[in-house]
Amino acid sequence: MASLLRNVHEYFAPPPPTIMETIKENLPASPKHPYFPAESTIAGYLANEYNTLELVSLFAAGCTVIFSLTYLTVKKVRPTLPLSDLVVILWFTLCGFIHLFFEGYYAYNFRTIGGHQDLFGQLWKEYSLSDSRYLTADSAFAAWGPLSFLTAALIAVDHPLRHSFQIIVSLGQLYGDVLYYATSLFDEAMLGLTYSRPEAAYYWGYFVLMNAFWIVIPFILICKSVSACSRAFAALNTAEKLLNGGVQNGSAKKQQ
Repeated sequence: MASLLRNVHEYFAPPPPTIMETIKENLPASPKHPYFPAESTIAGYLANEYNTLELVSLFAAGCTVIFSLTYLTVKKVRPTLPLSDLVVILWFTLCGFIHLFFEGYYAYNFRTIGGHQDLFGQLWKEYSLSDSRYLTADSAFAAWGPLSFLTAALIAVDHPLRHSFQIIVSLGQLYGDVLYYATSLFDEAMLGLTYSRPEAAYYWGYFVLMNAFWIVIPFILICKSVSACSRAFAALNTAEKLLNGGVQNGSAKKQQ
């Protein structure tokens, strides 16, 4: 009877855990994080050492240094530069630094950025409170950094190609930002996934406002460059017509 009961118990008892299950049970729990979705896995996550005000202030200070050095350099190279061109140069120079160095840092470190405590790492973790995909997704890299610097230089010397490159870079920025918004909104609407914390400062301040600059400004610059190209071709067509008309009149007079 005892043997029968033992056999029944062994039959209905759950199987022993596998080696992998045993290893998983003994692993330390993943560190908790403030990002959404809450179940997201962020490898090696460490909380920031700087608070939000300190990080935003450091970022603003960096932008101020970039603007100041660019302003002094451009004014030395071309003192009579129109204010409108100077503002555009400042914009593309800032874009160059952000795309090449800040985003380049992310592209190189995206797999481990959750545990970084240097300034750029903490800035990315701060911004990721509005979009946790930066700590969980693969990286993407484009050549907008060098092209932004090139565009700024072309504007500074009033090169004929300035508007061509201004359109190319601005269109790339506009397309990338629209796609960035679209993928996030699609996941939220269709999959119910929210990547931003619910606080308004993160969603409306970081996600909406900070990215809106790369929609509004590129759109304005594209319109300005298209208008400039249109005027240039119109003037060229007029000059060609006048030139052709003058040649024809000269030929007619010679025949007379």
